[in-house]
Amino acid sequence: MKFNTRLIHSRLSEDPATGAVSTPIYRSSTFRQTELGGHPKWEYARTGNPTRAALEQLMAEIEGGSAGFAFASGSAAIHTVFSLYSAGDHLIVGSDVYGGTFRLINKVLKRFGLEFTVVDMRQLAAVEAAIQPNTVAIYLETPTNPLLQIADIAALAQLAKRHGLKTIVDNTFATPYNQNPLQLGADIVVHSATKYLGGHSDVVAGIAVTNDPALADQLAFLQNSIGAVLGPDDAWLLQRGIKTLGARMRVHQENAAAVVDFLTHDDRIARVLYPGLPDFPGHAVAAQQMRGFGAMVSFELQPGLSAKRFVESLQVITLAESLGGIESLIEVPAVMTHGAIPRATRLANGIKDELIRLSVGLEDEADLIDDLKQALAQL
Repeated sequence: MKFNTRLIHSRLSEDPATGAVSTPIYRSSTFRQTELGGHPKWEYARTGNPTRAALEQLMAEIEGGSAGFAFASGSAAIHTVFSLYSAGDHLIVGSDVYGGTFRLINKVLKRFGLEFTVVDMRQLAAVEAAIQPNTVAIYLETPTNPLLQIADIAALAQLAKRHGLKTIVDNTFATPYNQNPLQLGADIVVHSATKYLGGHSDVVAGIAVTNDPALADQLAFLQNSIGAVLGPDDAWLLQRGIKTLGARMRVHQENAAAVVDFLTHDDRIARVLYPGLPDFPGHAVAAQQMRGFGAMVSFELQPGLSAKRFVESLQVITLAESLGGIESLIEVPAVMTHGAIPRATRLANGIKDELIRLSVGLEDEADLIDDLKQALAQL
């Protein structure tokens, strides 16, 4: 089946007991067992829940993996994946990652003895040079948050395999609609499912998918042991959102293209960051490994123009954390999503105070452009 059909007709999208076309919500925290010491399919909801299992199978199918795992947030998914490794292990991490990932690494994981080296994932030679005898994995986002940098997943995965390393890719911005890292050689893909997968700004969730049976067994153990699992009501909301991912992404990307065209022709904008622009660094790689360029757009105001005044002047586009919802959401990374990163580090990585990140929603494109026009006029 094609992608959009699989979104709707996953093997577990129906209830086998009744034929209901909507997966039921199983709220039970425990399940009756018929014999002592047996091995029932369902026993305790942290270990497994039928509603969550349907979602996990759906995610495995659309990411091309063998097993999926659903968590209470994207950060919980990332933390659980990092928990595959032990004190003294070394990981290479992309220089442009979500601020919450930066905080998790520097404020939590380093305290437990994990070691990290930050590298620009676009520079293969630099990645290889960072490999140490105790290196175990490479972790990256592509497109990155918030600079939308593009890394070559296949090339990085090949490099990792030559050195016996695992490749972990955060696929939140691209979504499975545009990109499947496992098919490009990655070992684990993670998502903040709060974003495009849910799509309606009404659920917080995280996803991890692998096509490696040994990693799947380890992740299942960690998911159960750590316990940051997704509840059945949120699992149901998420799988419902996923079913419309294809339809939503088409409009998201059409609107994004129109917004990018407007921004690139306005003198008050210093630069526009979008992988779909032919002169964007990484455009060729994005065109090769992605089926579309997504709907995340970052841009910088000219020096001296107030990002605060601009975002507070918007009337249709919502100033808010998060992204990937049906409504357009805008934020200033230096103050909001990446505020946990020291300013000197942010600037060194290219995150200026004038940088604005826009998640283009499903509103009429004319209304979005008119809103941007009137807010720019306030400057």
